[in-house]
Amino acid sequence: MQTITIKTGRHSQALDITSQVSECVRKNGIQNGWCQVFVKHTTAGLCVNEAADPSVMEDLLAGLERMVPWDGPYTHAEGNSAAHIKSVLTGSSVRVPVVDTRLNLGTWQGIFFLEFDGPRTRNFVVDVLAGVND
Repeated sequence: MQTITIKTGRHSQALDITSQVSECVRKNGIQNGWCQVFVKHTTAGLCVNEAADPSVMEDLLAGLERMVPWDGPYTHAEGNSAAHIKSVLTGSSVRVPVVDTRLNLGTWQGIFFLEFDGPRTRNFVVDVLAGVND
């Protein structure tokens, strides 16, 4: 298991973390199994989505903002309820199969860290688990 620290640069941001996660899988040496990525924050999330065209993630963030506006009528005293709600909608973990020591993502897929309350220093955990026959 490895914890990776990243710095986000904007209030709302999608960072492609596929290369960092792939490096963890490579270093681990497990031939076949699963890679679990978990974000250790309540105002950030993770997703697997298209990594070829950055406008996809821009549209995703804009769509989440339309669904859950930052300045909505919330009661949470800290003022970041929208970030907490977006985190619940996107989820705090993703699981990707590992085949032949590589992430078995689709052609256009990447793993994204989603910042909803930045900029901040954030952590996510990567755990690679061997398959039954590995």
